[in-house]
Amino acid sequence: MRHVLPLALLTGTPAMAASGPYFDLANTDFVVMLGFLLFVGILIYFKVPSRLMSLLDDRATGIRGDLDEAKALRDEAQALLASYERKTREAHEQADAIVAAARAEATSAAEQARVDLDASVQRRLTAAEDQIESAQKSAVREVRDTAVSVAIAAAGEVIAKQISAAEANRLIDQSIETVAAKLH
Repeated sequence: MRHVLPLALLTGTPAMAASGPYFDLANTDFVVMLGFLLFVGILIYFKVPSRLMSLLDDRATGIRGDLDEAKALRDEAQALLASYERKTREAHEQADAIVAAARAEATSAAEQARVDLDASVQRRLTAAEDQIESAQKSAVREVRDTAVSVAIAAAGEVIAKQISAAEANRLIDQSIETVAAKLH
């Protein structure tokens, strides 16, 4: 391959189709061919093809390693899948056995369970009603508190917008005098 490429480059050049002497520096096709051969020679001298091949080989080795790792991961995943499927089957079998035992026990103690269930339902209904009533009272209290806070804030904003600074100072002085009179 190394010997065929330069031979192929020399034989099929456009310089062969040019008119006039072939080995003349006035022939542009010959000059272009010399420049190309010089470029190829520089590439070969600096071992660019072998470096490219080594880079490609390194890349192929990396890909091969990735494929091996992926295969190992796939095998591990398949083993885990089989393990989980086995555990799932065992869990279904245990669940079926538990269900069968529960049905047998439920049929033998159905009357007692109904009585206990009615009492339990009654207790839970009472407790739920108490919780609902408590939650309702709490919600009403929170709504009132929030409404008061919002009303106070809105009134403060309205008063702040409508009152001038001089009038605000006069009201503050008047309030101080009122408080002083009531405290003494």
